[in-house]
Amino acid sequence: MRVVVADDSLLLREGLQLLLAEAGHEVVAGVGDGPSYVAAMLEHRPDVGVVDVRMPPSHTDEGLRAAVEVRAAWPDARIMVLSQYVEVSYADDLLASGDGGVGYLLKDRVSDLDDFLAALATVADGGTALDPQVVAQLMNRRRDPLESLTPREREVLALMAEGRSNAAVAEALVVTEGAVEKHTQRIFAKLGLMPDDGQHRRVLAVVRFLRAG
Repeated sequence: MRVVVADDSLLLREGLQLLLAEAGHEVVAGVGDGPSYVAAMLEHRPDVGVVDVRMPPSHTDEGLRAAVEVRAAWPDARIMVLSQYVEVSYADDLLASGDGGVGYLLKDRVSDLDDFLAALATVADGGTALDPQVVAQLMNRRRDPLESLTPREREVLALMAEGRSNAAVAEALVVTEGAVEKHTQRIFAKLGLMPDDGQHRRVLAVVRFLRAG
């Protein structure tokens, strides 16, 4: 197979390239950031591209975003995502077409080289190779995230919907502002509202709550 490898860790990238080469595969490019991965994939059109999720500059989900960008430009691209964490923000988009040719494995579960190479071959052939934890979190994401809120978090969100500040919510619930802040951060996390969404998370949370009601 011809393979493109993307990982911001030079040590991991070089190690993976060596392992693939020893297994008889040709690594046509090794890069360390999302834009370079997109460029390499579209230039070399490999049999499969391996990409880490967290890469510069923000080390959040650049790899997944790059993978989605590649699939948008080249729908037949075969992509294997490797990560230490399950990031579902763009994973749904990557899997949305249902066309296959996609894998998502957690790095600490890739303990058997033969299993990894077999999964890579499956993806290259148009199949799907997903870590069980990835499947579980994707399924949870498809449920209504409001259902995961605790009764106290729902109380906080209901008071937020009334337009109350954190101080006013704290007064109504007879708790500290710090406690309210912790509840709001958990609410944002459960609703998938990230700090860099570019929109006011408080407003978005309230809108979701009101629509559900």
